[in-house]
Amino acid sequence: MLDKKLLGILVCPVCKGHLHYDRADAELICVIDNLAFPVRDGTPVMLSEEAREISLEEREKYS
Repeated sequence: MLDKKLLGILVCPVCKGHLHYDRADAELICVIDNLAFPVRDGTPVMLSEEAREISLEEREKYS
């Protein structure tokens, strides 16, 4: 689980936009760039090369 303060200051490293935290999948989601950044052992991995592309269905879930 991520600290609420940390979630409040984290932004997408690609577009600097808002991120949604998906606790179940341990990912930070950027709907603007369609990317999901992993959270490993409570630490966000904010590298674009580590992110996965999200599906249209996932994007609609967070829009």
